[in-house]
Amino acid sequence: METTHEVFNQPAPLAGYNLFETNRALRDALKFNAPALQTAALHELGETIGSTDMQTHARLANVHVPQLHTHDRFGRRIDEVEFHPSYHVLMKAAVGAGLHGTPWGSPHPSPLPEGEGANASAHVKRAAGFMLFTELEPSMLCPISMSYAVTPALRSNVGVYADWGPKLTSLWYDPALKPWRDKLGVTMGMGMTEKQGGSDVRANTTRAVRTGSDAWGERYEITGHKWFFSAPMCDAFLVLAQAPAGLSCFFLPRVLPDGERNAIHIQRLKDKLGNKANASSEVEFHGATAWAVGEEGRGIPQILEMGTMTRLDCALGTSGLMRQALSLALNHAAQRSAFGKPLIEQPLMKNVLADLALESEAATALALRLARAFDHPDDEHERVMARLLTPVAKFWICKRGSHFAQEAMECLGGNGYVEEGGEGVMARVYREMPLNSIWEGAGNIMALDLLRGLRKGDAAAALAKELAPARGQHAALDRLADALPARVEAMATEMEARRLAQDVALAVQAALLAQTAPAAVHDAFCASRLGGDWGYAFGTLGTGTDFDSIIQRAQPR
Repeated sequence: METTHEVFNQPAPLAGYNLFETNRALRDALKFNAPALQTAALHELGETIGSTDMQTHARLANVHVPQLHTHDRFGRRIDEVEFHPSYHVLMKAAVGAGLHGTPWGSPHPSPLPEGEGANASAHVKRAAGFMLFTELEPSMLCPISMSYAVTPALRSNVGVYADWGPKLTSLWYDPALKPWRDKLGVTMGMGMTEKQGGSDVRANTTRAVRTGSDAWGERYEITGHKWFFSAPMCDAFLVLAQAPAGLSCFFLPRVLPDGERNAIHIQRLKDKLGNKANASSEVEFHGATAWAVGEEGRGIPQILEMGTMTRLDCALGTSGLMRQALSLALNHAAQRSAFGKPLIEQPLMKNVLADLALESEAATALALRLARAFDHPDDEHERVMARLLTPVAKFWICKRGSHFAQEAMECLGGNGYVEEGGEGVMARVYREMPLNSIWEGAGNIMALDLLRGLRKGDAAAALAKELAPARGQHAALDRLADALPARVEAMATEMEARRLAQDVALAVQAALLAQTAPAAVHDAFCASRLGGDWGYAFGTLGTGTDFDSIIQRAQPR
């Protein structure tokens, strides 16, 4: 055969690099939010997940998607989901890095809150690791996230928490379905949504009937369904069901203490746009055994304690995906030439890349600031900021994600749209981006949650205190900071809630960048996002922007 051409002007894949060491925005945000934090473990994690081997596992876990087996070959009901071995490699790495329940105890918690003081920056450290791991593979982090988020709600049942709490902080991953006492580590999920209700969980029809009590408290029989039941191979779940006193929260294990499998029937797995490595399912409960968590009739506030932490992870996860998409775009543009010079030297491409870098760094700063609030539950300011920033960060960062991914993909051209090879990661990132905006409450739910948060504590004063360190550094930020407290005090109507969430997010991002980023980054962010020197798409920064400094800071190599 004759050779018709040689392959050249194609970039080498972005592999074999340290994701933590090269992420200057993340490292600077960590210094600001946790100045005493030891980062050796994060450096090690960044090296591990940047390796070619781990990237191969991420690809295989998405190519070979989970398979449902409802029955064994003899006709017995088993309701098991089979994963590719690479999925388990990733899960073992994430659990071993402490990205699940470890911030709640070190290494095994005493009953909270006494055990919370073991590491004053545990949530920030875990947040940074979660963001880094998201760059490798985000979808299998669903059970990791829920296992992290469950503790605040689960500790309302003292008996269950005493048995399960230490195993939720363990660094051992054990995928086998067997009783909790026979496992060194466990994972947990949740089930709220039903067909008829969606976000309106008060419309749930699943029923709970009390059957007695034991060491785990009040025991119930659950009958009904869940339309979205993510990670069905977790060891246990928090679910909502209608009890005599109203919608209530229940602890529902896959395997009962006596070794029998609980009556959880997996009907089918969801065929999703992205999130392929994770199994999301539809299930029915046929008299499944569960135990009450909290008071009857208080199910929504009880399980929303879990939801608050998973909303943090939505912001962290999207920030990590932004960083990965930006890194892929920078890697491509630095090696690919067009029209006589490298793409990264083309003025229009510079504008796009710098704009994406601003958005990525601002998302990182806001997400880590929110994580810091959970490290200081006894501080009144931090409690108010957690209540304020959780819906704000989840709303704004996740809303920006899909637009961000599309623009980053365009930097790669047609290769970015192809599900193959090193740059095929970009297509996976793009498909993953919409999920965090939908999961745990879509945009309208977050905007409404912000309005509810404004009624708890002095939100206006807390916001003014948060913005104060950045006063006088940019006129556009000063104008927005002057206007926001009055808007917060007025508790904007529902029609204005999204705009308020946007403006609070931008103001806090700008204030954080003033304290963590170089002047080139902060000035360009304020001029564009707050000062109006910007268009309606990425790549429309003003000509006075220091493009080269911003791009150099964001380089992944």
